[in-house]
Amino acid sequence: MLLKTFGWSFAITVIGLALAGVLWGWQGLAIVGILSVLEISLSFDNAVINAGILRKMNAFWQKIFLTVGILIAVFGMRLVFPVVIVAITAKLGPIEAVNLALNDKAQYQELVTSAHPAIAAFGGIFLLMIFLDFIFEERDYKWLSWIEKPMAKMGKLDMLSVIIALVVLLVSAMTVATDAAHGAGDKSATVLLSGVAGMITYLVVGGISGYFEDKLEDDEDEEGEEAAAAPAKQGTGAAVGLAGKAAFFMFLYLEVIDASFSFDGVISSFAITNDIFMMALGLGIGAMYIRSLTVFLVRKGTLDDYVYLEHGAHYAIGALALILLATIKYEIPEVVTGLVGVALIGLSFVSSMVRNRREGKPGDSSEAPSEVAHRV
Repeated sequence: MLLKTFGWSFAITVIGLALAGVLWGWQGLAIVGILSVLEISLSFDNAVINAGILRKMNAFWQKIFLTVGILIAVFGMRLVFPVVIVAITAKLGPIEAVNLALNDKAQYQELVTSAHPAIAAFGGIFLLMIFLDFIFEERDYKWLSWIEKPMAKMGKLDMLSVIIALVVLLVSAMTVATDAAHGAGDKSATVLLSGVAGMITYLVVGGISGYFEDKLEDDEDEEGEEAAAAPAKQGTGAAVGLAGKAAFFMFLYLEVIDASFSFDGVISSFAITNDIFMMALGLGIGAMYIRSLTVFLVRKGTLDDYVYLEHGAHYAIGALALILLATIKYEIPEVVTGLVGVALIGLSFVSSMVRNRREGKPGDSSEAPSEVAHRV
């Protein structure tokens, strides 16, 4: 099971490190290895979140996530995205931006870094919306009950997550963005526009995927009722079509989430190297492990066995969102970002094990919600 799921990741690691050693020597090999570890440490919570979505898909879409998805993650976000950002912010043509990345790496790094406020605002608000929609939803299992119970009651107010995210964005634009550390001058307008774009992206992609998912579930319920009444008339066509659409839009949603998680990794990697090919290779190896870990969690049923893992991952997302917004003005070490996420997920994992022992049925999440909810 482990080799089957992580086999490609192991193979890519060996090939990638060997390629780095041949092209750039021992120093390049070390840099690629460090970037891989950086990506894994910063994106572990991403794997848990992705697993919660990917488990709703069939084996075909899980393979798409590991193949097409990894190409988008590596070449799209780790190689093409920084160049596109430079082209847009510096008002350069695509060829000029690529030439700059290859021949004037210092200037290229400076331009990418100056675009950080826009990147952080977009990713921060997108991730904040994910966290808020989670915390305001009534859930069967509660990890931090003293927080989640009142938040679930507040969540009955329509559009509360949007209102709070907009307030956070306004505060960021009016305070944090002024005299930003990642570029001189007032970045308020840039932060506002980018944050609104992040929110619109979340609402559109998440809304469409949620619509098709709900419609698929409704059609499956109807099919079940019809099959019970007349077993000989079981229909399949509509459900299959809707499953494809639902899976496709959830796949897009997953890719946007992955992109938002990768922002901090891409920006942070410039502290290690400004070579776009080293960056893409190192971060790509790390991204491959995150993808494999996501599929592993799904196939092992880990989220069903350890019911608080999703809670810990979403709290880590909320922390990452606030950290991203704070980095518009303040320098926050990457190790802080990584440790916060690992600590929250680790605590939720321990709480899940305590809960399982308490119930006497490790890994069994079928008990009544009222019997298993506990306070931390």
